[in-house]
Formats: sequence, structure tokens, C-alpha cells
Amino acid sequence: NGMRMSMTQGSDPYENALAERMNRTLKEEFGLGRVLADLQQAELLARQAVELYNHHRPHLSLQMRTPEQVHQQQIKIPVC
Repeated sequence: NGMRMSMTQGSDPYENALAERMNRTLKEEFGLGRVLADLQQAELLARQAVELYNHHRPHLSLQMRTPEQVHQQQIKIPVC
């Protein structure tokens, strides 16, 4: 009994475009598009993907920085 991830009803990618884009990244870059053995495997792979996505994967929209780098930089900026 394999499990598959889906975040929308009726397979309509326009229903939630942001979630669908993230699903595409998870499937294509982190191997979560395949049928997984069980819920535990899905949870482990999802945790690993989030760690990589936020702490190790540079993002073009963040000038090739990671979300963690941007977050840390924002914390250090004094608010006037």
C-alpha cells in the first residue's frame, strides 16, 4: 500500500498555486514524487526536504541565499 501526496482537490493546480509550486519542488528536487512505503518514510523525507530547502538550497528570488541566511540577516538589522 503505497501513499501519494496531494494538496488540492480534483487535481486542479490553480486551486492553490503556491502549494502546487512547493509540491513540484518537493517532487522534482527532493524525490517526494514517488510512491512511499509508509507514513514514517513520508514524514522523514519531508523533514529532510524542509531542512535542505530552508538551510542549504540557495533561492534565486533571495539573490542565491538560503531562507535561513535571509532570516538571520533580518534579525541583525536594527529597527529605527
